[in-house]
Amino acid sequence: MTASTPMQKVASLAGLRSGVPTRVQAGETAILLIRDDDGVRAFGADCPHAGAPLDEGAICHGRLVCPWHKATFDIRNGALLEPPALQGLPRYSVEVEGDDVLVSATADDPLPAAQVDGENSRKNQTFAIVGGGAAGAAACASLREFGFAGRLVLIDAETDVPYDRTALSKFVPAGELKPDDVYPLLPDDFFGTHHVECLRGQVMKLDAHAREITIDGAQTLRYDAALVAPGSVPKAPNIRGLDDPAVRERTVMLRNLDDARRLDGLADKGGHAVVIGSSFIGLEVASALRNRKLQVTVVAPESTPFAAQFGDAIGAHFQRLHEQNGTTFRLDTQVEAIDAAGAQLSVHLQGRETLKCDFVVIGTGVQPTAEFLKGVDRNDDGGVDVDESMRVADALYAAGDIAAARFGPGAQRIRIEHWRVAQQQARAAARAMLGLKAAQAAVPFFWTYHYDKQFDYVGHVRAGEWDQQLTVGSLDNDDFVTLFARNGQVLAVLACNRERAVAVLAEAMRETLSVDAAKNLIDDAQRDDAKRDDG
Repeated sequence: MTASTPMQKVASLAGLRSGVPTRVQAGETAILLIRDDDGVRAFGADCPHAGAPLDEGAICHGRLVCPWHKATFDIRNGALLEPPALQGLPRYSVEVEGDDVLVSATADDPLPAAQVDGENSRKNQTFAIVGGGAAGAAACASLREFGFAGRLVLIDAETDVPYDRTALSKFVPAGELKPDDVYPLLPDDFFGTHHVECLRGQVMKLDAHAREITIDGAQTLRYDAALVAPGSVPKAPNIRGLDDPAVRERTVMLRNLDDARRLDGLADKGGHAVVIGSSFIGLEVASALRNRKLQVTVVAPESTPFAAQFGDAIGAHFQRLHEQNGTTFRLDTQVEAIDAAGAQLSVHLQGRETLKCDFVVIGTGVQPTAEFLKGVDRNDDGGVDVDESMRVADALYAAGDIAAARFGPGAQRIRIEHWRVAQQQARAAARAMLGLKAAQAAVPFFWTYHYDKQFDYVGHVRAGEWDQQLTVGSLDNDDFVTLFARNGQVLAVLACNRERAVAVLAEAMRETLSVDAAKNLIDDAQRDDAKRDDG
C-alpha cells in the first residue's frame, strides 16, 4: 500500500468483539476485522482455498480456523499455518481514530518468504517432488514459502497443474462442475512466478541410494532431496468380465480428470448406475448421481456403510440418508460378474440376483503407487514407513497415501488416505528438507459430502478402538457433534452443521482433550453461533 491510498471507515471499535472475526466492506472489497488486546487487524474475508466466509470460522490460540475445511491462519499477519489453503490471507492497513475503524481497500504487499540462513536456503541444490496432487502442490508452495532458493522440480504423469481432486467425486458427478472447470490448487501464475519446473512424465525408478529419478525410461534427474507423493490407484475388484472392452467402456474407477470426463459423459445420458463399494468415494458418487436424478444402486459386502469408521449407529444413519434420497442398497453381497447385454450392462450378484444398468462406478478402495521406489523397504500394503519428519531414508521423504506415519506419541504407524492429511504431511516434509524446526503436530481432518450436507471428521479412530461415543445435538436433523473417546479422552469427532464447534475442537485436539472439556467447547460454540445469529 502506498501512503496516498485512502482509508475508509468500516466499523466502530465498540462494535467489534475481541476474538470474534467480523466481516465488513471497504467499497467492493470484503474485509475481515479481528480485534484483540494488540489492536485491530484486517485481512481478506474469504478463505483462499474454496472461498469460505472466514467470519463464520473460529479464533483459537492466535489461529483463525476456516469454517469449511479447517485451513488455519496466524491472526497476527494472516500467514498460512495449516492447509488446505496453500497461501496466506491478503492483509490490509488499519487505523483507529477514536471509535472509528478505518481500513484501506488496497491490499498490502504479500509477506516475504521466510528468512532462512544461506545453508537452509539450499540455493545450489535440486529438490524433486514426485506427484502433482494435493501433497505435491503443498510441498511446492511450502518450500518457496519457507525460503528454499534452489531448483525445484515437480514431476507428474497426468498434469502440469495440480488440481482439487475432491471435486471429482462430489461436484463433477452431480453436474455442478465440469471436469475442465475443476479448480487448480494454486494460482495459474504460481509455477512461473516461483520458478517451479513442471515435468510431465512417468517416474519409472527412484534410486534412494544414488539419489536419481528416471523419468519415462530415459531422462534422469539427480536430486539433493526428494519428496515422493504419488498418491494411490483404485483397487480393481476380482470380477469376471471387467476385461471385456464392452464392459470397460461403461465402467469407471474414479481417479483423475480423464476418469471424471468419462463419468460425466455417462451420467449425461441418464439411466441407472450401479456403484460397487460403500467407501467414501462410492457413496459420494452415489449422492452426486442422485442429485443428477439418476437411478442408483450401491452394492457392497458390508452390512452397514461406514460402520468400520463410525460404528453401526452412525453408519445406519448414513444409509438412511441415502435411502431417503432414493439410493437403493444391496448389502452383504458382492458382484461376481459383469457382462454387456445389448445397450445395458448386467451386474450379477452373489445369490443369483442380476441388476440391469447403464454404467458402473467402482469405489472399492485404493492402493499406494510405490513400485518405482528402489533402495527402501515397502510394507505389505505398498506404503513406506516415515518418521515424525516424514523421512523415509537419507534425503528422501514421503507424504500422502504412501506414508505410514504415527499420529500421536506411541501410536502405531498407519496410512490415512485423506486429502488434507497429505498436505499437512507435505508441509512437515518441506520443513525437514530445509532443516527447519518441526511445527506443532497436526490433527487429521477429513470432510465428506452427501446430499448437500458436509460431514466433518477430526482425528482418527476405528470401530472397537473407543469405549465411549457421545452425540451432542440431533443425528436425525443432521445437526450434531459425536465424540469418540477412550478412557475419557477424545480420539475423534464427527459432526454435521457444527462448523464453528469443529474448528474449535480441531485446535483443542492438538493437546489431550477430555470429553467434559470437549462438551464445554461445543456448548460455547453453540452459544457463540446464537449470539451472531441475533446480530
